[in-house]
Amino acid sequence: MAAGMSVDYYIRLEQGRERNPSAQVLDALSEVLRLDDDAHLHLFRLAGLLPAPTRPAAVEQVDPQLLRLMEMWPANPAIVLGRAFDILAGNAAAYALFDGFQQGPNLMAKIFLDPDARSFYPDWEEVARYTVAGFRLQQGRSPDDPRIRQVIEELSHASPDFVAFWERHEARGTRMTSKRFHHREAGELTLQINAFDVLSAPGQELIVYHAEPDTPSAAALARLTSNAQL
Repeated sequence: MAAGMSVDYYIRLEQGRERNPSAQVLDALSEVLRLDDDAHLHLFRLAGLLPAPTRPAAVEQVDPQLLRLMEMWPANPAIVLGRAFDILAGNAAAYALFDGFQQGPNLMAKIFLDPDARSFYPDWEEVARYTVAGFRLQQGRSPDDPRIRQVIEELSHASPDFVAFWERHEARGTRMTSKRFHHREAGELTLQINAFDVLSAPGQELIVYHAEPDTPSAAALARLTSNAQL
């Protein structure tokens, strides 16, 4: 009623018997369901009302200039994520931060399959929810990407937790602004997060971490990164 459509039409949409909703219908549903911009865009992609995504390259490469830039930040952990959340590259500080965190090189596998993930991330449930919502958005952008399908299939078989989060159908591009870590050597750290789209490689994302100055986390991160340079 709030969206101005009949119950029968809405049921046909839910059941997949109506496959060609208009943009006006989707806008009305988005408003009633209070979808944010990411979810609104995801809804239009699902309905096929956006241009078809470009075919991704078979093998993802990281721009050499970006690699050099990351190495210029010895005190700031930095990683490059691929379109399927594969960790394509990282600097020495990042490898020090994620030392001992197995099930790589895919971030989704690290979160859902690594037995140490729940201790490494004290706020594991929130981290998992945000990560899956971001992955759902990537899947909507490239629904035919074989690597994305592979990650979904593997985690669906191996992790009931992933299945539970995936079935929420949350799509969100906004990342957490800070994240808590429990490092086996450095102890507790709270790091701020900055995420940047890599314009030269659509689908890739640069993630940079830093600690607030003059905090215990800053001191712990400084010890961790200084050891990584030895």
